[in-house]
Amino acid sequence: MSTAAGIGQANELKDLCLNLALKAREASRKLALVRGELKNAWLLGSAHALVERSSEILAANARDIADAPTHGLGAAAIDRLRLTPDRIASMARALGEVAALPDPVGEILEASRRPNGLEVRKERVPLGVIFMIYESRPNVTVDAAALALKSGNAAILRGGKESLATNLALMGILEAELTRAGLPRHAVQLVPTTEREAVGCLLGLADLIDLAIPRGGESLIRRVAAEARMPVLKHYQGNCHVYIHDPCDIAMGVKIIVNAKTQRPGVCNAAETLLVHREVASAFLPRAARELRAAGVELRGDAEARAIVPEMVPAVPSDWDEEFLDLILAVGVVDSLDEAIEHINRHGSHHTDAIVTTDLESARRFVAEVDSSAVMVNASTRFNDGGELGLGAEIGISTDKYHARGPCGLRELTSTRWVVIGSGHVRGA
Repeated sequence: MSTAAGIGQANELKDLCLNLALKAREASRKLALVRGELKNAWLLGSAHALVERSSEILAANARDIADAPTHGLGAAAIDRLRLTPDRIASMARALGEVAALPDPVGEILEASRRPNGLEVRKERVPLGVIFMIYESRPNVTVDAAALALKSGNAAILRGGKESLATNLALMGILEAELTRAGLPRHAVQLVPTTEREAVGCLLGLADLIDLAIPRGGESLIRRVAAEARMPVLKHYQGNCHVYIHDPCDIAMGVKIIVNAKTQRPGVCNAAETLLVHREVASAFLPRAARELRAAGVELRGDAEARAIVPEMVPAVPSDWDEEFLDLILAVGVVDSLDEAIEHINRHGSHHTDAIVTTDLESARRFVAEVDSSAVMVNASTRFNDGGELGLGAEIGISTDKYHARGPCGLRELTSTRWVVIGSGHVRGA
């Protein structure tokens, strides 16, 4: 390719990205005035259309699945990519759940009357334009569109090349329903190219895009965080822990760790490390190991764990910091609650961590001292999910401490502003 041709293509890409962002900005201004009933009509219409047109979606998804090996996707990534009638029905239910939630736009958070008669209130407002970059999981297309629009934001969505056919099918349905509901047609847009450079172009448009949200592997998230000129909502890893404390209900602990590891091992809230208090390890580990191994999990244990279950693979130091996203679990034995907390805060990713215990005071200390976006007591790490926590759906899970932390739903996609109403008030000295 000649230099001139390369420059021409680069300019075309920049123009494409700028046009997307300009249309989204204009749509966001119109969305700020849209009543909640219209947004809900779009959500419910889209939910119905997803089910009615599921054969189109499944056909497109089958093409992506067939091409997945050429993109280097492993079994866990292909599972995230795959759609089924049940998964489409779940996506539709999530749209209905979002429609049932209160509209956050215009919610009054604080209100007062100052001594001089000024009326002061703090209210929720949309962020504006959200740029979402994600990999593999086509359900994110629907969740992100739903949450962005219900919270009054325009969305620019950029899925991975491995899910392009599926995302185009989904977007065709969502766009048709936008027109049917009388909403701005550019309120939700899909980046129509898989060129990597398009992401960089959009990340540079800080004057038009208010928030970037990467959802995928660590390399994607770190790239977005490094290149973005606007705020980024992110988490780098989901290195989640389950700690079995003495005293505990052993049967409960086994059920929780099996669920946390095996229900969907390729997602960010799946458990990657099991820690067990020494006093309960000899009773707990053989039973847990049998069930985990029966489910196909490879166990990588420290010396104390392998002394109890010799079949475990020896753990290496890097295992404690690894997000396996696979049927692999690091297993360690600790002497105390303090040691467990220290291990989690040192090796974890501040995403989701759980304790299993019948001792209330130990549970309270764990909750207070483990520095994670969600802390579970006698529950699976898999519950750190917007739908499971009552948000209807989520646009991502943040491990940041500024603005939003944990699953981010409607309220986390808004900002606030002050509205001051006077009657000719002027400020004196």
